[in-house]
Amino acid sequence: MGKDKIILSGMQFYGRHGVFPEEKAMGQKFIIDVELFLDLKRAGTSDDIANTPNYADIYAIIKNATTQNNYNLIEALAEAIAQEILSAYHIDQVVVRVRKPHAPISGIFDYMGCEIVRGRKG
Repeated sequence: MGKDKIILSGMQFYGRHGVFPEEKAMGQKFIIDVELFLDLKRAGTSDDIANTPNYADIYAIIKNATTQNNYNLIEALAEAIAQEILSAYHIDQVVVRVRKPHAPISGIFDYMGCEIVRGRKG
C-alpha cells in the first residue's frame, strides 16, 4: 500500500444511533472522518478528475449511511461506511473515524468514538 491518501475530515451529520431508546428517538450529531488510501500518481500527473474518486459521491455515501440508517453501535456505522466505500471504489484501504460528542455518559469529554481500518481483500 502506498502512502497517498484522500482525506474527508469533520463531516457532521444528524443521526439516530445508540443503544438507548432516547438516542433513537431524539438523535444527535455525529462527526465522521474518512481517509482513503490509494495511488494518486495518475490523478496528480494527469490533472483529470476521472483519475480520482469523486469526493462529492463519497460524501453522499457517508451522509446516507449516517442519516438513513439506525445502528445501536457506532462501530456498526463505521463498518457500513467502510464497506460501502470499498465496494464503490477501487481503493487499497479505508479508515473511518466516528465521533459521538453527546454520548449519554455522565462526565466531561470531547467525544466518544471509534476508528476502523479496512482493506480490499485479495
